[in-house]
Amino acid sequence: MKIRNQTPTRFKDEIRIIPSWVFFLAGLIVVSATVLFAVLLGEDRHAPAPAVRVLLGVMAGAVVGCYILLIAYINRDAGRRRMSRWLWTLVAIVVPNALGIVLYFILRKPRAANCPQCDAEVEPGFSFCPRCRTCLQPVCPHCQRGVNLGDKFCPYCGGALEAAAGVPSAPVRSQL
Repeated sequence: MKIRNQTPTRFKDEIRIIPSWVFFLAGLIVVSATVLFAVLLGEDRHAPAPAVRVLLGVMAGAVVGCYILLIAYINRDAGRRRMSRWLWTLVAIVVPNALGIVLYFILRKPRAANCPQCDAEVEPGFSFCPRCRTCLQPVCPHCQRGVNLGDKFCPYCGGALEAAAGVPSAPVRSQL
C-alpha cells in the first residue's frame, strides 16, 4: 500500500537519528572483538592463522556493532512515530534471534506529515488538514476520492480532473 503525502527518506537522513556516541561504541566493539580474537585465540595451539583470527574478530565485532546501531535506531525511530520508545527497544533487545528488530520494522506506524499551510501534524492518508482545511493530496472534484497526480480522469467516477477543480498541481511534501 503506497502512503501518499510522504516523501521517501534517504538512508543518510535515517542514519542521522542515531546519536554519535553509539557509532563510537559500535566502533569500539569492532576493535575490541578484533583484538580479543587475535590475542586470545592466538594462545590456543590449534588456533587458525593470524589473518583468519583478525577477520573473524572483525566479522564478530561488525555483527554486534550493527546490532547495537539497530537498537539505537529503533529507540529513536519509535519516538518519531509516537510509539513507546522503551517498549520497542526492550522488545528488540529481549526477543531472540533479532526477531524483535524484524517485528518492529513490520509493525511500526507510518510517520505523520505536517501541513504546509499551518504546520499542524497530519496523519498519513488525510486529504485535507483538519485544522485549516488545506488540500494535502489530489482529490476528484466530483466524488472527493483520492486520485494520482498524473490522472486525467477519476478512476472511481470517470469525471474529468482539472487543476482548477481542486487537484493540486504539485504533490505536497511531508516534513521529515
